[in-house]
Amino acid sequence: MIVIDQLSKIFKTASSELVAVDQLSLSIEKGEIFGVIGYSGAGKSTFIRLINRLEEPTSGRVEIEGELITGLSKNALRVKRQNIGMIFQHFNLLWSRTVSENIAFPLEIAGVSKEEIEKRVQELVDLVGLSGKETSYPSQLSGGQKQRVGIARALANRPKVLLCDEATSALDPETTDSILALLVDINKQLGLTIILITHEMHVIQKICHNVAVMEAGRIVEQGSVLDVFSHPKKNVTKKFVEQVMGKPDDEVAEDSFIATVAEGHVLKLQFIKENTNQALISEVAKKFKVDVNILQGNIKRTQEGAYGSLYVQMVGEEVTVQEAIQYIEQTSVEVEVITHD
Repeated sequence: MIVIDQLSKIFKTASSELVAVDQLSLSIEKGEIFGVIGYSGAGKSTFIRLINRLEEPTSGRVEIEGELITGLSKNALRVKRQNIGMIFQHFNLLWSRTVSENIAFPLEIAGVSKEEIEKRVQELVDLVGLSGKETSYPSQLSGGQKQRVGIARALANRPKVLLCDEATSALDPETTDSILALLVDINKQLGLTIILITHEMHVIQKICHNVAVMEAGRIVEQGSVLDVFSHPKKNVTKKFVEQVMGKPDDEVAEDSFIATVAEGHVLKLQFIKENTNQALISEVAKKFKVDVNILQGNIKRTQEGAYGSLYVQMVGEEVTVQEAIQYIEQTSVEVEVITHD
């Protein structure tokens, strides 16, 4: 487990102070993928650099598996960092070294034998899907391939924690998805704890188990990805959720094509986890004498399951419609009547 307690970072100049991270506290479970999201200037990149002390905290503590990172001497920290891998937005590769040589670099620094280095490098090349590129230089690689080298290099010393600082923001959407899939695979295969910093909510949605939302150096909202996505509380969180879910439900309900439905009832169905896998609409149409028309919907998947909303028009006798609504509610799908005739 990673415990971060009252962590702060203040940058001082001759005339002012900038509080980049403000008394931030978090607990991250071993083996999870934990996302931290915030807009530019929220302090998230400073925060992740405080974890391995690439930035020295002004105050507070960081503990990883019972060891106080903020209390280590420089020599002890240098050894400990072998257990904390890190990948960066702009790859930070050594351009004069080949793929294999880039991956080998941290092993050389650690004093690993040449034979062990060759074996480990090949393992990592295979793991990140770069077989055949061992002798290529960074200038000969695509952005996604460069990031795969960065990931392999970060894993060279078999770390227990992997820090990802905007690791996909320089990549196109398709390449981003492939890198995210690789991180999920690494998390499952190696049991690695991953802390991922991003400003893109779809990255959080795709791979994270839990998320913390940062604003002005503080955590303003946190929880499981499913809970935060389905019930965002803070305005900044709602804006991030809109990135992947579109406009808020109250705006959708006011759309003319919904507000002017002349016949029947308009229902909002809120799906969470397993309920999204049920063929609920077809079941209702078969079981009850009602016509059900889908007006609008948005269902997304997370590591915990799927969630989203579906707006439907239901037409039929009032008694039958109410029976159909009660049937839906028994499945634990939340039902809200938006309009009715």
